[in-house]
Amino acid sequence: MHQKTKKLLSLLLVIVISAGLLAGCGAKDSDASSSTDVTAATSPDGALKGVTLKIGTSGLFGPFSYYDKDGTTLIGYDIDLINALQGVLGFDIADNEIKAMDYSALTTSVAEGKLDMAAAALCVTDERKAVIDFSNIYQDSGLVVMVNGDNTSDINSVEDLAGKTVAVEKGTASHAYATKNLADSEIQVHDTITTAYLSLEQGKVDAVIQDGPGAAFYIKTATDTKLKVVGDEFNQGQSPYALAFTKGFKYVDLFNAALDELEADGTMAKLAEKWCK
Repeated sequence: MHQKTKKLLSLLLVIVISAGLLAGCGAKDSDASSSTDVTAATSPDGALKGVTLKIGTSGLFGPFSYYDKDGTTLIGYDIDLINALQGVLGFDIADNEIKAMDYSALTTSVAEGKLDMAAAALCVTDERKAVIDFSNIYQDSGLVVMVNGDNTSDINSVEDLAGKTVAVEKGTASHAYATKNLADSEIQVHDTITTAYLSLEQGKVDAVIQDGPGAAFYIKTATDTKLKVVGDEFNQGQSPYALAFTKGFKYVDLFNAALDELEADGTMAKLAEKWCK
């Protein structure tokens, strides 16, 4: 590849990552690039036996991927989905470990080819599609505004955030929305949603913007939380979740076929019932 072309590709990646809109093949030159002939008509059942994939997730976004009470075991919708996809396709996971990292690092790792795939309630956006490939959508979500119920607040919806300090997680749909639409607010960007929640619990910010399922899960599971959701979901249909793959990943059609199979046999409905109700 010519040096000039390399520089242009590197510049494109840096621009997208720097915008905060990412988020979110290995020593073997990845088994993911083996010579299996893949077409849309290929059956997914056992199609990736002998293929090893490097897979990542967030680990900080319940109910989709987070740590169990032992602090070491990853659980959640996306973890169960990865396991179900592995059951259909038959691939191996590198080092027998799903790598957990924050959204910015996660999507950068996929974009740079350090991971073959990520499952972490990643929203499909045009900016991300420039550097990452996506599966078909498997879940959808709007955004919500969270406030501290112990504080007297005049925030009742997203329309009331002008002049307020709003916390978001770096590299997420919430971050992208706030950057684009809340010019009159002070946006506080956090590396993890956990610290954004903590800032709101401590009264250091006026509100948090978060995906609806994540907000509901936090309020349901956090001990003695003061946080609550105000107003209706917004940005609906703009935050669809899909699997993310390194650009040019040759097995996207197989993963889509496997997702269709899991939808048809009721697995997807069971995951939604288990984790999102």
